[in-house]
Amino acid sequence: MCICQGLRGVSSLCDGSCPCFLLFDGQMTTGGSLSGRGRVLSCFASLTMETSVILKLHYEELLFVVACVCNSWSVFLCVCVCLEGRASRRGGGGGGERRGSGGSRGMRMGSSWKWQLSRAMRLALRWCRLCRLHRGGGGGGWNKSWIGRRLLEQWSYSKLLLKSLYYNSLSNSDTLLDCVFEPIYWIVDNVTRWFGVVFVCLVVLLTTSVVAVVYLFVLPMIFSTYPTHWIAWHLCLGHWLLVMIVFHYYKATTTSPGNPPKDKVHIPSVSVCKKCITPKPARTHHCSICDMCVLKMDHHCPWLNNCVGHFNHRYFFSFCLYMTLGCIYCSVSSRNLFLEAYNAVESYYQTPPPTFTFRETTAHKSVIFLWVLTSSVAVALGGLTLWHAMLICRGETSVERHINRKETKRLKEQGKVFRNPFHHGRMKNWKLLLGVEKRSHWITRVLFPSDHPPSGDGIMWDCIFTKRDPMAI
Repeated sequence: MCICQGLRGVSSLCDGSCPCFLLFDGQMTTGGSLSGRGRVLSCFASLTMETSVILKLHYEELLFVVACVCNSWSVFLCVCVCLEGRASRRGGGGGGERRGSGGSRGMRMGSSWKWQLSRAMRLALRWCRLCRLHRGGGGGGWNKSWIGRRLLEQWSYSKLLLKSLYYNSLSNSDTLLDCVFEPIYWIVDNVTRWFGVVFVCLVVLLTTSVVAVVYLFVLPMIFSTYPTHWIAWHLCLGHWLLVMIVFHYYKATTTSPGNPPKDKVHIPSVSVCKKCITPKPARTHHCSICDMCVLKMDHHCPWLNNCVGHFNHRYFFSFCLYMTLGCIYCSVSSRNLFLEAYNAVESYYQTPPPTFTFRETTAHKSVIFLWVLTSSVAVALGGLTLWHAMLICRGETSVERHINRKETKRLKEQGKVFRNPFHHGRMKNWKLLLGVEKRSHWITRVLFPSDHPPSGDGIMWDCIFTKRDPMAI
């Protein structure tokens, strides 16, 4: 019976134009039997025919399309088998004694596209053979151990196929993950740049609203409640905190954190930046948002729309410190007003509701907004300030914290101890950050606004180690 009869369910003979006629053309021998190659083709044709007949019982409309696809796949496999056999005979035609060596030499020729195609098809046939489930012996049920072994082999072949897409001596799975997440990185980097402007405007707006509420509602209560010396104390403390907050925030946002020089000068570099392809001094790291290397980079702060580095690290920490103190001051000084306003708001739902003027209602809501905002910021920003204070005591930045932790773990496994080369002691670390060189600087440079530069240029760093005191001991 013709393959077309089995596939299409027709009784007409093959017209000579279908693939089955091409398959069996010239394969019949005398006596009506098939040759060796014809038997191989017959097996593929029979397998295709049985699969198509089964599908015909359930999917009447889809039968012909599936049969054509299976038939094309069979033709492709058969052609590959024929090409492999022909290549083997051509490589082994050098004589009786050298037939085996000639054949192996011919099969090793990787430049032949036929050889490469046949090799790929052998791998595909092996994978397809593993996908088929067989019956186990004995009881006639599924052999669970055999199924588990086959599934494990399928998983191994799948991993091999996946690694063949990207794995070589110069890359690993991280390369593939970077390629997959590259669009996400691009979106985050570009969106963060624009959101930085929004965050800066939000900080200015919230700070202005807090100052307005204090001037309109808190200070009048202080003037009418406290004696003169307490009023003077509140005025001095509040305005001092306000000046320090505004000054350090402005300097932190407008001061460049510092970048390695691009001129051809000799600078001590410990590595080369993979993004900029330029020498990178010690404690320098690349910011993906600013797209540049930053000296003594700590992190990129979206609330500043700027990187925190060597030249504005002091401004950033001072802003966090004084903003925390300012929020604590506003929260404590407005506590009584907050309790009064909260009780008044609850009385709105009484029957009958109390009569409040528009000014009183606005005052109640404004004081509640002030206390909730300043208390929340004091807790959140206070935790961040304590974290950075701990890093300063250790002579580290946020980036170096992660690097040093990995180095500590790695050297601990080798029986060694890691020591931070930039840790000069707690007091010395604070003096280097704040730029304190004598006692009077604690007042003139810390308690009052000062735009003095930090110690050092961000390129050359003093290390605590000598040749006899290595970093890893």
